[in-house]
Amino acid sequence: MQFPSLRKLHSIFRVEALYYGIGLSGRESTSKEFRSLHPGFAAMESNCNANTRSKFLEVYNVLKSQILNDSAFQCTDDARQWIEKMLDYTVPGGKLNRGLSVIDSYRLLKTGKEITEDEVFLGCVLGWCIEWLQAYFLVLDDIMDGSHTRRGQPCWFRLPQVGLIAANDGILLRTHISRILKLHFQTKPYYVDLCDLFNEVEFQTASGQMLDLITTHEGAIDLAKYKMPTYLRIVQYKTAYYSFYLPVACALLMAGENLDNFVAVKNILVQMGTYFQVQDDYLDCFGDPEVIGKIGTDIEDFKCSWLIVQALERANESQRKQLYDNYGKADPSCVAAVKAIYRDLGIQDIFLEYERSSHKELISSIEAQENESVQLVLKSFLGKIYKRQK
Repeated sequence: MQFPSLRKLHSIFRVEALYYGIGLSGRESTSKEFRSLHPGFAAMESNCNANTRSKFLEVYNVLKSQILNDSAFQCTDDARQWIEKMLDYTVPGGKLNRGLSVIDSYRLLKTGKEITEDEVFLGCVLGWCIEWLQAYFLVLDDIMDGSHTRRGQPCWFRLPQVGLIAANDGILLRTHISRILKLHFQTKPYYVDLCDLFNEVEFQTASGQMLDLITTHEGAIDLAKYKMPTYLRIVQYKTAYYSFYLPVACALLMAGENLDNFVAVKNILVQMGTYFQVQDDYLDCFGDPEVIGKIGTDIEDFKCSWLIVQALERANESQRKQLYDNYGKADPSCVAAVKAIYRDLGIQDIFLEYERSSHKELISSIEAQENESVQLVLKSFLGKIYKRQK
């Protein structure tokens, strides 16, 4: 294979960074500048993304077949049909960003080197393990939150024939991850590290979910307990580790790296995950349900969200009383009253400023990394979420 020159590689890096909306100097790029570098790149990149996604979905079917034919459990026809329906309903229906990020990150880490079909396949397998983990969390989270919709359709447990069987389905989803890892990575030198990584991230995420649940219980008694340090702790553990750190850590392990050497990268990804969750809280309140794929219920569910924490810090006595009287109630008029206070306090503008400053800070931290490939991985992650609408 003939590798491109260093000048050509820099051009590729520059085009890619501009595509993700981030110039190599850290400023937000313009579409005019992007097109001037390579007018046909957008079409080529779109085709590449489509090919990656198509390959990724093919691997899902392989893994599903392996789960359904696992010799450790003699499936009846009814059980096989149930598991297949449950998997198809809960695992592949989202944006798949976490899973696709594994193979995307691995390619960036291996820039200038040929990637084999086997490496692509294994990257996709790890990506699906993360999507399986996501499905496991969401199935159980929807039950605990009493949610109604997920990804534009009724939550799995809301289906009449499912109900609380979904609790066991969630457990099954988690056990599938161990089976998949053993089947495809047992002979790899990083297999133990992979298992430890998934176990640790699951522990951190479940602990974050616990913090969220008990904080919500305490907040229902006294809304004043919703403080920013509490919120940030919940977000770090419930969202950031599995959504942002885990995909990159998987790619680093595949590339033969020691995760102990990437603590700074981990910290940046956790910070990025916090920004992502703040966006999620904002979209839960002000996003379009048709676009985000779910009906936001943070206000009704008494959630310790970024918006209520910001509002409590800024509200006058009258506004605080209205928040106390209306937050956590399912009555549409109460929800409307809370949103009205958010608007009066300028929470939307405060979010936009938070988004701008977070982006600037993240870019600065990313560019402090010595490894250019790692910089590209981090910038690609940030580019995917910056100013997202869903």
